[in-house]
Amino acid sequence: MLTLDALDVYYGEIHALRRVALEVRGGEIVTLLGNNGAGKSTTLKTISGLLVPRQGSIVFDGQPLAGVAAHEIVARGIAHVPEGRRIFNRLTVRENLTMGAYLRTDANVDADLERAFALFPRLKERVGQIAGTLSGGEQQMLAIARALMARPRLLLLDEPSMGLAPVLVEQIFATIDSINRQGTTILLVEQNAAMALSIAHRGYVLETGSVVLSGTAGQLAENAEVRRAYLGE
Repeated sequence: MLTLDALDVYYGEIHALRRVALEVRGGEIVTLLGNNGAGKSTTLKTISGLLVPRQGSIVFDGQPLAGVAAHEIVARGIAHVPEGRRIFNRLTVRENLTMGAYLRTDANVDADLERAFALFPRLKERVGQIAGTLSGGEQQMLAIARALMARPRLLLLDEPSMGLAPVLVEQIFATIDSINRQGTTILLVEQNAAMALSIAHRGYVLETGSVVLSGTAGQLAENAEVRRAYLGE
């Protein structure tokens, strides 16, 4: 479904991604692990068209994404839930969700709105509430639900557990697993490696902008370096 090959990305003169190569197959959850500054968020921003690679290729469903505008990438079937949620604070929950469907002209938007409420019942309870007044966990639910309103085939998730209480982290990850089981492919960036590997099919480890390790979730969970660096063992 998605293939990155020899991707080089810079912030000015800073070489942020170095020949990054990875693959996400249809139906998978693939996780990117790494410390802060490793290039995880940069990878997602490049896929979604927010950053332009200096070299390398990004191919989605057989079509290159080089030079494609971010809104067109959404139209092609990729939605991005950024780090920090980035909801529209002054809009209501319903208005935020409607914004997620801004490119759509089909007749299924209302049905997808009900699907969002089924995944996140708390949002239905707060549908008329100003989004900026929601709790951190509710805002994360809203950010994910807003992305789903674009009806993506590939969902990019950047640190969905950041700043959440443990009970909410478990709830969010259970929902991510449910979204995948309903047919959405997911590329997940997550500091909580244990939770990420518990639901992922495969994963990649980034260090200073380079892929240094890859494998199934089980292989990575058993790898001594991963256990020491990311699982606290």
